[in-house]
Amino acid sequence: MSALERAGLALLRRVDPERAHGLALAALRAGLGAAPGRLTSDRLRCRVAGLDLPNPLGLAAGFDKNATALAGLARAGFGFVEVGATTPRPQPGNPQPRLFRLTEDRAAINRFGFNNEGMEAMAARLASRPRGMVLGLNLGANKDSADRAADFAQVLARCGGDLDFATVNVSSPNTERLRDLQGKEALAALLAGVMAARDGLSGPIPVFLKISPDLDEEGLRDVAEVALASGVAGVIATNTTLARDGLRSAHAGEAGGVSGQPLFDRSTRVLAHLSQLTEGRLPLIGVGGVGSAEQAYAKIRAGASAVQLYTALVYGGLALVPRIVEGLDALLARDGFGSVAEAVGTARQDWL
Repeated sequence: MSALERAGLALLRRVDPERAHGLALAALRAGLGAAPGRLTSDRLRCRVAGLDLPNPLGLAAGFDKNATALAGLARAGFGFVEVGATTPRPQPGNPQPRLFRLTEDRAAINRFGFNNEGMEAMAARLASRPRGMVLGLNLGANKDSADRAADFAQVLARCGGDLDFATVNVSSPNTERLRDLQGKEALAALLAGVMAARDGLSGPIPVFLKISPDLDEEGLRDVAEVALASGVAGVIATNTTLARDGLRSAHAGEAGGVSGQPLFDRSTRVLAHLSQLTEGRLPLIGVGGVGSAEQAYAKIRAGASAVQLYTALVYGGLALVPRIVEGLDALLARDGFGSVAEAVGTARQDWL
């Protein structure tokens, strides 16, 4: 990390977290921050659900909710980027404050509630997206929608023509009763609508399902069964958690979803269990607590074909991206793997 980025991160941590997030996006739009460009190697290149990735490290949804910093993110070294979540109509989200740093825990709590500018604004930005990046959109539902399940399909139909992939997000804990859509029958019906919208696009794209880390064993089995039957391309495991185990920060009691280091073990166990349930028939993307090359590697060996991060950037900045990607390449080489695909699931039993 450069001295300039180190100083910038120190200053941002002195500012209200949501304002700091806005300033970080503004810096990206201004061309500031680490910009290593394309990071790849023969070992790192991978194919996930038909997507050709230069490396398996992606940016999770939520960092760039409205796709305002795509040019900067395209230069940051990620193998793929996910923006959103986006809902049909703009909505302000939950009242502020709604984002909290848990510095002692290397974590964050958010209760944003799908604040975004809506699908029309998103569609306009996607139409002029940088070429050469693998870009996906997290699909959401309006809080006051009469038919939340239909909202996901509506956003995909409007924005899908300029996407490489889309993600159905029924696992955010910050929109009341949204997680009810993870129930077996409700999820099957929702995904049927989304896949119909996907099939209506000029060029069908892979659709992923993002799940909660708080599902019990029966719920996880139901999700695996529905995902396999629905035609989705893969599963992203996981979203934030409502659990508060072991947190030390003064903000630990704030309502919302916990992300960052405390989520790593919980999300990786869910990932490994889902890998076992699906028996390699669906590619999985591991997210939750990734902050180092070792943790990215652990997710891959637990069953992930690719990984995502977000909260770690609060503490490590964009300089973390090349550090993780290059470190992952070295770990694969150390253990004799010729590719990411060769390592997927090789230590899954350690998490079961």
